[in-house]
Amino acid sequence: MIDEERTSNLVMSIGKELQVIDPTTPGRDLTAYIASVNSIAVLTPEQERELANQYYYDDNVDAARQLVMAHLRFVVHMAKTYSGYGLSQADLIQEGNVGLMKAVKRFNPEVGVRLVSFAVHWIKAEMHEYILRNWRIAKIATTKAQRKLFFNLRSSKKRLGWLNNEEAEAVAQDLGVDAKVVRQMEGRMSAYDTSFDAEPDSDEDAVYRAPAYYLEDQSSDLALNVEEAEWEEVTNASLQLAMDELDDRSQDILKSRWLSDEKSTLHNLADKYGVSAERIRQLEKNAMNKIKVHMEA
Repeated sequence: MIDEERTSNLVMSIGKELQVIDPTTPGRDLTAYIASVNSIAVLTPEQERELANQYYYDDNVDAARQLVMAHLRFVVHMAKTYSGYGLSQADLIQEGNVGLMKAVKRFNPEVGVRLVSFAVHWIKAEMHEYILRNWRIAKIATTKAQRKLFFNLRSSKKRLGWLNNEEAEAVAQDLGVDAKVVRQMEGRMSAYDTSFDAEPDSDEDAVYRAPAYYLEDQSSDLALNVEEAEWEEVTNASLQLAMDELDDRSQDILKSRWLSDEKSTLHNLADKYGVSAERIRQLEKNAMNKIKVHMEA
């Protein structure tokens, strides 16, 4: 997990560099923020490696601050590629900056790659999580495979309309999934959020279209449901009292014949008690009559 105190110090250090605009929350003046981060000089490979060494080996927070500051423009560039989701660009930048700082904290200069190549995955991860969390009230993708399909499908679609069969098959083949899965995700992406209840100022027609109205079970009667539940409870109690009045053999016969998941036959019970099947039938009939009399009393 991220060292919260260390990350907090890094954020505070970055905030001092841009005195008017907080680089982690650019929403107050996005235009000025973008102009400010674009004015920060790009690091040469040698400068980047030196700063990375200072932070990696010496825990120099100021070096980490310079690494983050020099790559803020890249986060802005990536945020623009997700503008089609209808979410605030400032919020996307803010989430991307968090990913950038996580990448700087984990960056090992000995691996031999540029920081931007390493950070792109962390920045995307934070932006993707934000998009999936806010694009719909109901989550559209909950598993790793679904999240991957969601973003790949949006970039694979060549037009705004629904995919035809050939396009769905082509996308499925490119992404290594079944065409049915592509169709399911396309349906989720094309759906929209709706209020469960009608708006207070809605007209009569709009009220009838609200889910709260047409999802109601019109056939359900609360009073009848309560009455049926009480009747069942009383009946079960009466049956138990009537059963208690019977002898053990009669109770066992009724339970085995009527109340058991695996019901016994007359011959099974006849073998068990050493009598004829006809005798078991007589005992069963007598026990049923006694219960009927008791419950009608």
